[in-house]
Amino acid sequence: MGSIELKNVRKDFGAISVINDVSFKVNDGEFTVFVGPSGCGKSTLLRLIAGLEDISSGNILIDGKDVSNVGPAQRGLAMVFQSYALYPHMTVRNNIAFALKMAKQPKNVIDEKVNKAAAILNLTDYLDRRPRQLSGGQRQRVAIGRAIVREPAAFLFDEPLSNLDAALRVQMRLEIGDLHNNLKTTMTYVTHDQVEAMTMADKIVVLNKGAVAQIGSPLELYNKPNGLFVARFIGSPTMNIVSGPAAAKRNAASIGIRPEHVDFSTSAGEWPGKVRIAEHLGADTFVYVDSDAVGPLTVRLEGEAPVKPGQTVYVTPQENRLHRFDRDGKSMA
Repeated sequence: MGSIELKNVRKDFGAISVINDVSFKVNDGEFTVFVGPSGCGKSTLLRLIAGLEDISSGNILIDGKDVSNVGPAQRGLAMVFQSYALYPHMTVRNNIAFALKMAKQPKNVIDEKVNKAAAILNLTDYLDRRPRQLSGGQRQRVAIGRAIVREPAAFLFDEPLSNLDAALRVQMRLEIGDLHNNLKTTMTYVTHDQVEAMTMADKIVVLNKGAVAQIGSPLELYNKPNGLFVARFIGSPTMNIVSGPAAAKRNAASIGIRPEHVDFSTSAGEWPGKVRIAEHLGADTFVYVDSDAVGPLTVRLEGEAPVKPGQTVYVTPQENRLHRFDRDGKSMA
């Protein structure tokens, strides 16, 4: 079991409040991602769950037990940090086994757990190497292996892929997803990269200025953002937001439309404009349009779209895919 529940959790540093009355539950076996811009409080929230920071008020429950005043070692959690924090003079085997040796577990138990973790993470052939002989992705797998052998109630990941290049990040996303599917253990993951959040999570907690902006599955957040902040933050490229007469005629303060939810024409349409730049990415073409009527727009087209800078084009939003927002930035039914 590895459920995690926060009830009205606050964290203040002096007069500055960085976590503001946060409440939610991570169900047993769930992969939950905390996402938000820099400074939103997501890493602080993870450290509060881990017990590395003390809460100012509220309660944190693990498997229904209040651990608000329990030290990190007694919470049954394992944390994987952004930096690998491996011992450079130790082999991979000894790095993975370190916590078990400190706990004075029997050698045969340690060997069994290390070998099992190494097999899961494809590290068996590297057990006698030292960290300097490994790639960045392999080092991160060693850090994960060190957490696996502890058999925690839940894993806590603090931006573990941010030090890797783009190709390795994709590979490690898949490997962490496989790990979750194989272990069926609760995982809570912090990232500023909403692509990671969308591709890995069962549930996403979007944070803004220390408060929960919205909680839901990736597609719920993408298709039904509850306000302008989530609408702009979730999705790449970001949602087009339009105000002025185009929104007023739809009885809204502003409207939003995803780049793929528009009709694109070179002959006629609601919003005329000129192509600023077209990015041909293979499977997709992203077209950036400057429109005097509504401002800058982004359109997603198929990869072979014959669009050139300076070309006059027309963009028409698909009415059934429009999002409407009131003056406070909240979604309208």
